[in-house]
Amino acid sequence: MLPEEPVKVFIKYLKDQKGYSQHTVRSYYVDLSQFFKFVKAKISFAQGEKILLNTDIIDRSLIRQYIGTLYGHLKKTTVARKISAIRSFFLFLEKSGVIRENPASDILTPRLGKYIPSYLSVDEVFRLLKRPEKQKPLGLRDLAVMEVLYSCGLRAGELESMNISSIDFEERLIKITGKGNKERIVPIGRQALNAVNAYMDATQYLRKDEGAEIQDAPLFLNFRGGRLSSRSIARIIKLYAKESGLTSEISPHSIRHTFATHLLDGGADLRSVQELLGHVSLSTTQKYTHVSLDRLMEVYDKTHPRSHQD
Repeated sequence: MLPEEPVKVFIKYLKDQKGYSQHTVRSYYVDLSQFFKFVKAKISFAQGEKILLNTDIIDRSLIRQYIGTLYGHLKKTTVARKISAIRSFFLFLEKSGVIRENPASDILTPRLGKYIPSYLSVDEVFRLLKRPEKQKPLGLRDLAVMEVLYSCGLRAGELESMNISSIDFEERLIKITGKGNKERIVPIGRQALNAVNAYMDATQYLRKDEGAEIQDAPLFLNFRGGRLSSRSIARIIKLYAKESGLTSEISPHSIRHTFATHLLDGGADLRSVQELLGHVSLSTTQKYTHVSLDRLMEVYDKTHPRSHQD
């Protein structure tokens, strides 16, 4: 059971004010639902929903008890997200004047290990891109999805939100709405554009032909003609990764990591990659440099006169 009105307002705030993706908003809602299910099992609801927001009832101890139930069967990253949902919710209530004291204010997130992104080699990417059947509309769609992800380094949610009007076919640019509803312009490669054109030609029958209206239609469609979801995009990547003999851990974010890594290996500077990825902080982009540093050390060891002992 949820305190419906406050949660509804909070979820609307995440979507409208914070610009969170549908996937993130959905995850926060589920996380809060699970938390309040635990609360329901612990306390009486005799006084109605308002008791849920009474910090004399939901205190730090109760929140810590709930967090304690998460460890052991969930990844630390998942636990951290669930804690973040709870902290964000109560901070929102505090700032909105709904509660006077925030019971989650000093709840700490678990220390996460250093995250090293998974990525593909150039050969593995090319192997992946050869898998879709170009004779079928769905194969053309899947190829276009993977080409655009690799060409532009997009998040799955950013790809999901793309409309036909997002692409400037003449200038080879796309307009992306990223986290926090921030827009950025990134170039798109010719191979990716060719894949998109072939896909659009093959699926013309699914699209309305009403002048300007078609430009605001989703670029990538599911088999019913609706917008392709982030989850479907992830399933597409996993399917072709498996067929290509790659690890099942490959995801749309792996393709994004691959994009950044290959740019850095090719000589791109960190600041440019930051802009292309839509990262606010340069430190966020720096997690990709380990791969390029490995490559740099390899080149150094092979070529520098002083890299070897006599």
